[in-house]
Amino acid sequence: MEYIQQNFNVNFSYGVFFSSNLFDPANTCLATFLESKAEDAYVKKLLVILDGGVAAHHPQLTQQISRYFEQVRGFQLAPEIITIPGGEGVKNDLPLLFSLVDAIDKYGIDRHSYVIGVGGGSLLDLVGFAAAISHRGVKHIRIPTTVLSQNDSGVGVKNGVNYKGKKNFLGSFAPPAAVFNDPVFLTTLDSRDWRSGMVEAVKVALIKDAAFFNRIEADSVALTAGDMAAMHYLIYRCAELHVQHIGGAGDPFESGSSRPLDFGHWSAHKLEQLTNFELRHGEAVSIGIAVDSVYSYLLGWLSESDMQRILTVLKNMQLPVWHPLLEKQNGQPSPVVAGLEEFREHLGGRLTISLLREVGKGEEVHEMDLDLLYKAVEICKNNQ
Repeated sequence: MEYIQQNFNVNFSYGVFFSSNLFDPANTCLATFLESKAEDAYVKKLLVILDGGVAAHHPQLTQQISRYFEQVRGFQLAPEIITIPGGEGVKNDLPLLFSLVDAIDKYGIDRHSYVIGVGGGSLLDLVGFAAAISHRGVKHIRIPTTVLSQNDSGVGVKNGVNYKGKKNFLGSFAPPAAVFNDPVFLTTLDSRDWRSGMVEAVKVALIKDAAFFNRIEADSVALTAGDMAAMHYLIYRCAELHVQHIGGAGDPFESGSSRPLDFGHWSAHKLEQLTNFELRHGEAVSIGIAVDSVYSYLLGWLSESDMQRILTVLKNMQLPVWHPLLEKQNGQPSPVVAGLEEFREHLGGRLTISLLREVGKGEEVHEMDLDLLYKAVEICKNNQ
């Protein structure tokens, strides 16, 4: 037998920048980054795709973006800033995906140019995927505008859209060229998006950093009330922990079955789908965290007091801890619980669920006791 063995490594590196009023001409953060990538003999192009909800709350933003990029050396902005809706619905719209691919083609965005997404996590997922499948990978820059996207999805390496009701069934691992978090965008969020975005910080604190959870617990009421200083710390530390895990755990593109950052997500993804995405992602994850925390308590891992602390933090954030779809329906299994197999397929390989050995320490299991799981659901229902 003859064969040739191929082995190679590809290095990825990107920064997550925190800067207020990003498109103010006096703010050189984004301009400095782009100009560091400029080439004297070649003018690169920029295509901006903007969340319509953000544009509505910041009516001067389109003009600000146009003026800002006029002063960036070595780059030319496409003649159209494309405005599309935000929210989970855009990830269910395949014609919209291909319209963005058409725009990348129309405006000559090549592999040395950049697509810039400005918006929430759903828009960034869509824009990143459109870039990833164009020319086998156009560079993209993310400018997240929600709590959830600034502290979690926007700083990661995944992109994707939903397909046949399955969340993120079509997608890619395509790291951004850079991420720019501007807190000014958070000031116009509605309270529901503000609150639901915080749950990813609760998640990562519970599995990785007990001191961070203690800080969130102490700040939970102030955070819910809109304390911007507390929110800045929450976003920064949450993003830092996510970035550290993605780059340091040895499996950034999730080739194995281990998914510690999916704590609380196995049921959340199914709840989003079953409610036709009426539940925000963060709200569904809050319910998933509650169920899996109570389940960890019933296993004898998590103390009752810590379990109650977790539920209290979620309720202080005015987030749900239960949903009726978690219960058996007319004697039939819960459609959420039935989604465990679908989650296994999404992971690949064997079922792997993250639970809590203690606050700040996650541990994975490969099977769930359904009787115990329904008992956890009942406890969550009684603790609403």
